[in-house]
Amino acid sequence: MEGILPLWKPKGMTSHDCVFKLRKILRMKRIGHTGTLDPDVTGVLPICLGRATKVAEYITDAGKSYEGEVTIGYSTTTEDSSGEKVEEKRVEGSITREQVEVVLQSLTGVISQTPPMYSAVKVNGKRLYEYARAGIEVERPTRNVTIYKIELLEDWDSLSGDEISFRFKVDCSKGTYIRTLAVMIGEKLGYPAHMSDLSRTRSATMTLDDCLTLEQIEEAQSIGVLEQSLRPIEDALSYLPKYEINDTLAMRVRNGAVLETPPHLMDADGPIAVFSEEGEALAIYIHHPSKEGMIKPSKILKVLE
Repeated sequence: MEGILPLWKPKGMTSHDCVFKLRKILRMKRIGHTGTLDPDVTGVLPICLGRATKVAEYITDAGKSYEGEVTIGYSTTTEDSSGEKVEEKRVEGSITREQVEVVLQSLTGVISQTPPMYSAVKVNGKRLYEYARAGIEVERPTRNVTIYKIELLEDWDSLSGDEISFRFKVDCSKGTYIRTLAVMIGEKLGYPAHMSDLSRTRSATMTLDDCLTLEQIEEAQSIGVLEQSLRPIEDALSYLPKYEINDTLAMRVRNGAVLETPPHLMDADGPIAVFSEEGEALAIYIHHPSKEGMIKPSKILKVLE
């Protein structure tokens, strides 16, 4: 079995838990997920089966969409609802929709984020959550991420109360911490905040409508129809610059040949997906670091048999 299986990850399971369960259901070892989702987060988790594990990183690197909820009034150790309260501040008066929309607009585009201590980012070879569990505070690397679009989901003019919550939708680049984004929204409104609910609604080209639950996967596998739900490897690469080649050149690509950069990809930034005339993904190429005007293979997806 080979392809991409769009899974709807349930709450209470880690991404690794999902892979472990799928290995038992599908009775195969070559399975990989495409980006960790916290146990409390539900959503789209593309699972790569067989040869498709070679393109997992390109799904991970693609854009994501989320629907979440921010609660204003207190912050937590983990920046979500699973952590202990750190700071509390009652909301005075009301917060208007216009105030929130101004804040969201200010957070659109390239922004800097410092990942939370309870995260899988590595510092000196150790994950931040390992330091956090040991009660050790370490300096965390600040990084730039891109918020392509962020908008409110509910129709309201103002909110009031000691604590208030509102839902939002965001399209963002890889590496974005929505928990941290929720905290940043609160800070700009003048209050401590945390993310109280989150679901990933899109990963690369895959959305909720494409997904199966673990129960549906198990049922489809039992009656022999699961392969009908698999997405081809090519879907994972659809957002990359594309180089379509003829059969003669395809033979060279499968042997790992260095190629001349085609004119339309001279200014391409990052990896290039090489396809056959029949639309089959053959390889991922990158600009050659030392040979100007040439591209070299980064990953061969279809080798000579």
